[in-house]
Parts: sequence; C-alpha cells; structure tokens
Amino acid sequence: MTLKGIIPLAAIGFAAAVLAGPGLGEPAAAAEAGKPETLSYTYRFTRADDVAFQKIAPFKVFDNLYYVGPGYVGVWLIPTTAGIIMIDSAQEPYVDYVMDNIRKVGFDLKDIKYILLSHGHLDHFGGAARIQEASGARVAALEEDWQMIEQVGSRPGRGGAPSPRVPKRDMVVKEGDTLTLGGTTLKFYHHPGHTPGVLSAEFTVYDNGTPHKALWQGGGGSRGGLTEAEQAVVTTNRLAAMQGIEVLVMIHSWAGGGAEGGGYPGGGVLERALLLANRKPGDPHPFVDPAAWTKFITQAQVNAAKTVEAEKQKAAAAK
Repeated sequence: MTLKGIIPLAAIGFAAAVLAGPGLGEPAAAAEAGKPETLSYTYRFTRADDVAFQKIAPFKVFDNLYYVGPGYVGVWLIPTTAGIIMIDSAQEPYVDYVMDNIRKVGFDLKDIKYILLSHGHLDHFGGAARIQEASGARVAALEEDWQMIEQVGSRPGRGGAPSPRVPKRDMVVKEGDTLTLGGTTLKFYHHPGHTPGVLSAEFTVYDNGTPHKALWQGGGGSRGGLTEAEQAVVTTNRLAAMQGIEVLVMIHSWAGGGAEGGGYPGGGVLERALLLANRKPGDPHPFVDPAAWTKFITQAQVNAAKTVEAEKQKAAAAK
C-alpha cells in the first residue's frame, strides 16, 4: 500500500487538520435564543446545502480509521497492511472532494481494495461508481439494497436530470459473512428497517495500539410503513444485545435522532473531533464511549416501539 508521507494528525497537526475545514472552528449560530447551535445541527440542517461549508478537512480518528467525508455524511477509510477498506462514498458534488481528501491523508486511490455501502440511498453510494473506476476496488452491498441502487440508476434524476451514476453490481454480502484484508476482519450484519438491506459490521480499531470494539451501523430507524417499523424494532433489539461496543462509526456525522434532542449522546463525529484535537496525553479517547452507545441504542429501542404503534394507528384509521 502506498503511504505518501502520512500526515501526522495527532496533537497539533491533528487539531490543524480538523480546524482548517470551514465551519469546524467557527462558533455555530443560535438554534434558539441564548442556546448555541451544535455542529451536528448546523451541518445537518442550518447549512446542509452549503457545499463549501460542508467540505471539512479530513482527519485521523484511530490508528486505523480516517474520516474523509463532508460534514453531513460519513465516508471512512480503514487502512490495513494490504490496502484500504472504504465505507460509503458520499455523492455529487462531493466526489472529487472525497478523492482529494483520500490523497490528503497520505493514500493513493489505488490503495482502496473494497468499498462497502451501508445502504441504498444516494448520499451513501452516489460516489461509488467514480471511485470504483479510479481505484479498481470491489464494491459490496446486501442483495436487497443492490436492487435499490440499480433502481436509482434506472430512473431520471431529480428535476429531470440524467440518471445518477451507480456502481456495477459486484460483491453481494449477507449476514454472518466476514471480510479480511491485511489482518483486519469485519463481520457483517443485515439490519433492515431504514432500508431493506442495511449493512453493518463490527471490527477492531486501535488507539496507539490499544484495541477497541467498533460498530459501523449502516442505518437506523424506519422510512415509513408498518413492515419497515417492525423491522426496525427487531434491528434495534439485536443491536442492543450486542456486547462490548465501545465505538460507533457513524454513517452521518450527527448519527441520527435517537437520543433526546437528536443526535448522538455527548456529540457526533464533529463534536468529538474537536475533543480529539485537544486531547492531552493520558486523556480518554473521545470516540471510545460505550456509555453513549448504550444510551443511544436504548433510546432507539423506545423510538422504534413508538413508531410501530403510530404505524398501527395509521393503518387502523385507513380502514
């Protein structure tokens, strides 16, 4: 794997990389009078369509995990001794920016061996075709969401625009499969609800050599309908039963609205990135937070159950 002068993103160098991006070093606007707006809220809502603002600097989170996506949607790199596993790809107009970010953290696009797609929504897979062509990487998704991706590619874009480019169907993974590259192993899970084929995986991240159990969760909640809501209940219950999760690898920097007030307890990717930039020797790693995961998934279970009841009421009223 080509490591062209890996950027030392720890301590001062890391702080500079995080704060160099538009917005991350700026005070947020007020969501309510007297109450500052969180970075998660700003990137998700207030300035969601501000392309320049969304183009934050890439940064290193663990020894083997980098964030290279825009402010609102996660794109992650898992470097190994045999190449890179990439999680999601963002969409236009951010694809060139994502590819530039990969280079900025010291990697070559040809280092990418696998692109894993969390689910079949364009903001997660929209850049995969171009990155697949540039890198020669294999692309993996679950069967159900390969179908979604192909359907998107067969329809006109928004406002009569050309159909979005979609990756060529390649690897079809399923529950219980594993992927090993250069000593790093990911175990895959099928977590339907948000879409029929949400893909998640657990793997190990390292903080200066100390291992921590991480979960990339490919999408939470449901998108409407009783069947989807019931699937989300099963998924959240399965997630809550997983043991030892210390790190959530978020597909959106704000991680979803499962906790009170929306977002992830204690802050999403961007809030924790600032904490990491200011971390002193001996301080805990701000992304290692099993208590936040427990709180988040417990609230998600409550929310999923409420959604099922609401969908049942809708169905009854429609009769």
